Amino acid sequence: MPFEDSLKSRLAAGQQVNVFSVGAIPSPKLIEMAALVGGYHAIWIDEEHAALNQAEIEILAMACRSVGLDSYVRLAPTDYAAVMRPMEAGVGGIMAAQVRDVGEVEQVVRWAKFPPLGQRGLNASNFEGDYATRPLAEHIADCNRDRWLSVQIETAEALEVVDQIAAVEGIDHLFVGPADLSVALGVPGEFLHANCVDALRRVSAAVAANGKSWGILARGPEHARLCRELGCQLFAYGNDLSVFIGGLKSLRDTYRDFFPQ
Repeated sequence: MPFEDSLKSRLAAGQQVNVFSVGAIPSPKLIEMAALVGGYHAIWIDEEHAALNQAEIEILAMACRSVGLDSYVRLAPTDYAAVMRPMEAGVGGIMAAQVRDVGEVEQVVRWAKFPPLGQRGLNASNFEGDYATRPLAEHIADCNRDRWLSVQIETAEALEVVDQIAAVEGIDHLFVGPADLSVALGVPGEFLHANCVDALRRVSAAVAANGKSWGILARGPEHARLCRELGCQLFAYGNDLSVFIGGLKSLRDTYRDFFPQ
């Protein structure tokens, strides 16, 4: 995907980004459908909760590229390989879940960036490196510039140091995990509770002070509107599983006379 059309470039330009999450049902056809419906800019590939393997990530990344959508992988909090391999598969970036301190965030940057910005090992024999057909210096410079790095703010510990996390060089974006954060704040599922709203304000202020962007998994129109008022640019509205279940329920309601009560 050309950098000027990427999720990272859109956010840097102050534009809104709409994403759809695929993980539980990792089918390229779902990505084609999202592109057909229109209005989406990127696909969130959920490796954290769906435990996708590298081959599945590569196929989903190919599907995204084939329909002109950017992509990123939400990682399970693990290790260097988990950060590096999705980018070699050709996704636009990664989002690290369950971070708790600045040290963890700095480690993600080191794993994701080539020297001199980080410690990532070089392998250009993949889509990201145009299958070793580009000069290595160009490949390294492009990757260090273009790959989008996001971390989730969903723990009490991360919220406590959100200003410091937002200031970490190499991090482009903070993404609020509203469900986990509501649990951490003692108000499970109360996404518009004062505690949660205050947390959103803290995230908004932290990114504004550091020239970054932030996003949210929207928990309803009112919640999404509040986040937009607070400067949120990236919105995830649902995922493959929730959309499929919603469709099944809609069919059942349409043909309620044919279903046993």
